[in-house]
Amino acid sequence: MAEHDFRYNLLNPEHTLIECRALAPGRYQVTGNGGSIHNGDSLLVSLKGSRDLHMRLEVEKVRHLINPPGQWLAVTKGPAFKELAIHTWQVKCDACAKLLDFEFAVDATLGKQAQTLAAATRIHELGWGNEKGQHLCPSCKKAAP
Repeated sequence: MAEHDFRYNLLNPEHTLIECRALAPGRYQVTGNGGSIHNGDSLLVSLKGSRDLHMRLEVEKVRHLINPPGQWLAVTKGPAFKELAIHTWQVKCDACAKLLDFEFAVDATLGKQAQTLAAATRIHELGWGNEKGQHLCPSCKKAAP
């Protein structure tokens, strides 16, 4: 059970993602090159249209292709989006005024309330806190009693 990183920022030609497409919500077909992928492995793939978001996919089946050598096709499971939307928001630390410009992904069919929840989850993932309606950056969060 290995983890393979196919995010854009690596740009490794021997270890590349060729295509990732949704078969159904939560099921994806991934084509890649290199990495020695096996059933049960995890793939980290960048989200299209995002500068730094990625998702983790679990490989259910993989087929290694003969031609071209090193290429494979995998069926995976991961986050279920009916309609993926990527939003960019900004949050300012209420203690030191540090600005966080961040992206988050949400299922657009779930409406505005889901955006707020997804944004709060992403802020927390980035180490920020929200205490008593106050946003705190990681350094101010540590300094708070």
